[in-house]
Amino acid sequence: MSDVVDSPTCRVVRAGDAFVGKQALTYAPGISAESVGSRGIHLQTVTMPPGARARAHLHEGHETALHVLSGVAGMWYGPRLEHHMWNRAGDYVYIPAGVPHLPYNASRTETCIAVIARTDPNEQESVVLLPELDEVRPAGEDPMA
Repeated sequence: MSDVVDSPTCRVVRAGDAFVGKQALTYAPGISAESVGSRGIHLQTVTMPPGARARAHLHEGHETALHVLSGVAGMWYGPRLEHHMWNRAGDYVYIPAGVPHLPYNASRTETCIAVIARTDPNEQESVVLLPELDEVRPAGEDPMA
C-alpha cells in the first residue's frame, strides 16, 4: 500500500492486496488510515463468490454504507438476525453502528461485488464477531419460505 504523508493532500490510491477479513469475506482496501492517513473513513470493495456467507458480526461504534455494483445479496440483521433484506446491483445500503448483520451472496452462479464505506479508518478494528448468531440463520435458509 502507498506511504502515508505527513500533511493532508489529495491522493490517488490503487486497490490494495485482497485479504480475507474477520467476517470471512474478501476485501480490496482503498482509502484507509494505512493508505492515506484517513482519520474518519475507510473505503474498499468486497467480493462475494456464489454462495459466500459472512460470519455474523457488528461494527462497534461505526456506521457502514454500501453500494452494490453487481449481483444479488441477502442480509440478515437485527439483535437476533430476525430481519432480512435483499440488495441488488444499484442499491445503496445503510447499516447503523452496532447492528448485528450477516450478509450472503444469494446466487449460486453470480459473484456479488459492492463498494463499502465505513466510519472506521482502520476497518477491521471495529469488527466484533458474534459466533452465537452464526447458526441462527443457517446457510442456505430461504428468507421467503
